[in-house]
Amino acid sequence: MTTEEKYMKEAIRQAQKALALEEVPIGCVIVWQDQIIARGYNRRNTDRSTLSHAELIAIRRASKKLGDWRLEECTLYVTLEPCQMCAGAIVQARIPKVVMGCMNGKAGCAGSILNLLQMDQFNHQAEVVRGVLEEECSAMLSDFFREMRRKKKQRERLTGQEEGKAE
Repeated sequence: MTTEEKYMKEAIRQAQKALALEEVPIGCVIVWQDQIIARGYNRRNTDRSTLSHAELIAIRRASKKLGDWRLEECTLYVTLEPCQMCAGAIVQARIPKVVMGCMNGKAGCAGSILNLLQMDQFNHQAEVVRGVLEEECSAMLSDFFREMRRKKKQRERLTGQEEGKAE
């Protein structure tokens, strides 16, 4: 197992914590000097906050741990390509390397829609590694959304049956 796979497995464990809360299963870890110094998982619904993305939680914790907003010697591992907000935070935190599990064709800003992490116009760019344990990361998300659609259809059927009884 490579170092990248080792840390991505921990990011997947964080994503499973989000899944247990019925959140979109996205997990993140930040590594400094070959040690995990921060972890985060998606908690948007739980916290009722658009800012509760896995990456932002992990960045906040890493900054606190190191006592600096600059995370210049860290590597961020995340199960899903960062959105524009998280990609912007990664650039602002000066994180030099980002390792991703799977891409996000609907909101990804590290190569899918845009690549905010490698824009020459910004004062910082990050090395990007894509596709680490991609199948595992992608399957977890696909399974989650498939189950969400199934539950929605089931609720719609039950609601429709209840409306039929009232008539």
